[in-house]
Amino acid sequence: MFFTLSKLLIDFIFPLTWILALLVVALIIKNHKLKQRLLLISFILLVIFSNPFLFDNFAKSWDIDTIPPPKSSPYSCVIVLGGFSSQGAHQTGFFNGSCDRFIEALKLFSTHQATHILISGGNANLFPGKFKESDWVKGQLKAFNVPDSSIVVEDRSRNTIENATFSRALLNKNHLQPPYLLVTSAFHMRRALGIFQNAKVDVVPYPCNFMTGSGHFSKDESVPDALVLSKWNMYIKEVIGLTVNHIRPNK
Repeated sequence: MFFTLSKLLIDFIFPLTWILALLVVALIIKNHKLKQRLLLISFILLVIFSNPFLFDNFAKSWDIDTIPPPKSSPYSCVIVLGGFSSQGAHQTGFFNGSCDRFIEALKLFSTHQATHILISGGNANLFPGKFKESDWVKGQLKAFNVPDSSIVVEDRSRNTIENATFSRALLNKNHLQPPYLLVTSAFHMRRALGIFQNAKVDVVPYPCNFMTGSGHFSKDESVPDALVLSKWNMYIKEVIGLTVNHIRPNK
């Protein structure tokens, strides 16, 4: 129920939705003063949420950007969270804009910083087909000569809470000892880290896929950018998700 509700309501939390809703209401209502106020509010929201400087500074304060130094012995497993590949035609997959998760996980294994890779991700669509992200990713890892014995597949999870729950069971089943490296996008790491810690999985954050710029005010940082609107979508989702996770009772 929680998963279905979150999928249905997700579009209503995004800034562009708020702006468009205000514009539609402004076009419909007849009160001239209220119309002007709604237009002004929508304009202010557009300026705020399309400003690269404001976004970069918020993202830098939110991101967990510390990457742990290599240790003398390798980690038993690097857990890479799904969401970096999508379903294409004919039940096949393709890498999307978060594919740095795959690259970093593969790099950690190839440089002998981890002995196993656990891919956690099933199909998060509201109406899932047969496509399973982790199964497809396993094939991509094998193309880079990662042996079957070093790949652990978790193909049931639909969200981060399930990532943690199902990964914990597989780690125990395969007798892989903690701590584990947790690889996910920087914008997602804060929420993911809290969820894994609540699930009693001892993880060390290894963020990637950073979206921030310099964070310093400049001409480029002051020009409105439509791409920034889509970046805010991901961060607002994370802020709300983290808040909900604090409110929900631990199971």
